[in-house]
Amino acid sequence: MSERVYILQPVFGQDAEALHAEAVSLIESAGAEYAGTTRQTIREIDPATVFGEGKLAEVKALLGDSEVTILFNGDLSPAQTANLSKALGDRKVIDRTALILDIFALRATTSEGKLQVELAQYKYLYPRLRGKGTALSRLGGGIGTRGPGESKLETDRRHIRARIHALEVRLKETEQRRSLLVERRKKERIKTIALVGYTNTGKSTLLNAMTGAEVFVKDALFATLDPTSRAFEIEGVPFLMVDTVGFLRALPHGLIEAFKSTLESALHCDLALIVCDAAGDFQMQLDTTLKTLGELGFSAPYLVVMNKCDAAGDVLLPKDAVRISAKEGRGLEELKARIFAAMKAEYARATLYIPYAEMAAYAPLRPLLFEREVVYDDGGARILAIVPAIYAEKFRKYMQ
Repeated sequence: MSERVYILQPVFGQDAEALHAEAVSLIESAGAEYAGTTRQTIREIDPATVFGEGKLAEVKALLGDSEVTILFNGDLSPAQTANLSKALGDRKVIDRTALILDIFALRATTSEGKLQVELAQYKYLYPRLRGKGTALSRLGGGIGTRGPGESKLETDRRHIRARIHALEVRLKETEQRRSLLVERRKKERIKTIALVGYTNTGKSTLLNAMTGAEVFVKDALFATLDPTSRAFEIEGVPFLMVDTVGFLRALPHGLIEAFKSTLESALHCDLALIVCDAAGDFQMQLDTTLKTLGELGFSAPYLVVMNKCDAAGDVLLPKDAVRISAKEGRGLEELKARIFAAMKAEYARATLYIPYAEMAAYAPLRPLLFEREVVYDDGGARILAIVPAIYAEKFRKYMQ
C-alpha cells in the first residue's frame, strides 16, 4: 500500500493554487497517494507553526486515526517541522524541499547524480539533527527517508560534517572532469545544444525525436535528473544535444546550488532550447526558467520552443517561439533550421571550386569543413560545403 500524503497549503497570494497542483504532481511522482488538503490564508505567520493553533486542531480532528504523512507546501525550519508534528498527533511532517529531494533520490542513476542527492539531503537534514532529532526518529520509512537513510543521519554530527566535506570534494573533481570534457568538445568543433526548461515539458521526448535516442520518458515531474548527451546532425554538421534536470516554480535555492554541476552543460552550451508546454502555463514556465538560469549566471543565446502544440488548441503563443510536437514529430525540421540559423555566426554555406592541380593543397584542409555535395568536371571539383567561420580564410581563394 502506497504512502498517503495530506497537504497543508498556505495561501499567500495568487500562486497558491498553481503551487498546490504542483504539490499533488510531486506526491504522485514520489510514488505516494494524495489524501486531501487544508488551506489557510496567511496574513501573519505564526513563527512556531505557520498555521494557527485553531486550524491545526481542526486538521488533527479531521484526520482522526488515519495514517497520513503531512506535507507543508512550502519551506519549514527544523523547529517548525517538530512543532507541526507535535500539534498533529506526532505525525510525520515534511516540507516541499524534503519531497523534491525524495524524488531526486528516486531518479538519480549516475554516480554523480547520487552524490549530488546525498549531499543535498545531508545539508538539508543536518540542522534537523540538533537536540533530540525527534522528527527523524519518527520518520520510519517512505518519503523523506530515501538516500542517506535514518541510520546514517543519527550518527554523530561530526561524522556528517566530514561526509558533507568528502562529497563536496568528490563533486569538485567531477566538475573539473566536466570542464576538461567541455574544452575537448570545443577543440573538436562540436557545438552543444542544451535542453532546459520547466519539468515535464517534454525535453526528453524532444531529445529522442531529434537524435533517435531512447532516453527514459515518463509523464512525471523530474523524470530526468541526470544529464544525458546525444549526437545528431543538421545538414551534415555534428551537434551534441544535452538534456538537463527540469526546473520548478519556487525551487529552493539550496537545491539549485546542489545541482549546479548537473546544469553546467546548460551554462556552457552554445545554444539553449527553452522548452515550454504550449498546453500549460507556458509564460510561467518561461519566466521560471529564465529566472533560475539568471541565478546561475547563464548568458548563452537561446530559442523558445513551444512543445505539445498538438494539445494547445487555439492558444496565442509567443511570436518568435518555435512550435513543435515532439511526440508526433511535428515542427522538428523547422526547429533544426532555426538552430542552424542561430549558428550563422559560426558557420557559412559556401561553394568552393578546387582545380585538380590544387587537390593536394586542399586535402589537409578538407577535415576542417563539412562537404554537402561534390560535382566533378573537366577542370576540378565544385563543392557545396558548410565552412566554420574560424576557418573561412583558409578557403577564401577557393570560394565562388
